[in-house]
Amino acid sequence: QVQVVESGGGLVQAGGSLRLSCVVSGIINNVMGWDRQAPGKQREFVARITRGGRINYADSVKGRFTVSRDNAENTVYLQMMSLKPEDTAVYYCYCRDWQGNDYWGQGTQVTVSS
Repeated sequence: QVQVVESGGGLVQAGGSLRLSCVVSGIINNVMGWDRQAPGKQREFVARITRGGRINYADSVKGRFTVSRDNAENTVYLQMMSLKPEDTAVYYCYCRDWQGNDYWGQGTQVTVSS
């Protein structure tokens, strides 16, 4: 059974930092990443990293967020710096197996106060 478990969300002031973690069990995954969904908005891509280390970021977070992974621990991280109120959202971790199937976590709330 595949499990995707996020942690690390919370409340932070604008300009602050948070680090999200996500542990995946039950599969050997290819891609790991993060999406987010703000209130009243569609879910949007944030960042992803392949097993080989190829990384992509949304333009809105480039230069502020850093995605990384530990393949041995099947864990992906999202270091978020210089947070803005518009970063407030539920952040979802996902992983994709080699057959292209996606598995999602329950989400973790990030709230940035102005």
